Amino acid sequence: MSADEWIARLGLERHPEGGWFRQTYRSPESLPATALPSRFATAHPISTAIYFLLRGSEFSAFHRLKADEVWHFYDGSPLTLHAIAPNGVASALPLGPGSFHAVVPAGHWFGAMLDDRSPDSFALVGCTVAPGFIFEDFELADRAQLIAEYPQHRALIERLTR
Repeated sequence: MSADEWIARLGLERHPEGGWFRQTYRSPESLPATALPSRFATAHPISTAIYFLLRGSEFSAFHRLKADEVWHFYDGSPLTLHAIAPNGVASALPLGPGSFHAVVPAGHWFGAMLDDRSPDSFALVGCTVAPGFIFEDFELADRAQLIAEYPQHRALIERLTR
């Protein structure tokens, strides 16, 4: 299937960080804030999951979450998750045929782009977050602030921010 066919079949919508998504699971049970690490101020669902699709030159802009996120590859072309740890160490996590999942730890800045950015390329993945995603935990990177904090990664930050 093509990217457009997947978008239509799965009912994907534009995502604020770039690409396309649809939430597919939100645990009906929640964990109270008192049961979670102190970085969480409110109750969270136990887990959440989405479909996520990038095509061509689209990218997932640098952002960070308060929870770990597991990415699962389903179809299309390989992509690379780029992460910057709080200590400034950058990593490139491949995702695609032969590398079916990757984990981004809580608190890491991360974004993704296709390895092949030709117009017909795409990657369909899933993202699972535990404790579950709530929008208040989502922080989209400010390019200037991220460059000021990690100047050694300027080129990567410029590529994965708007």
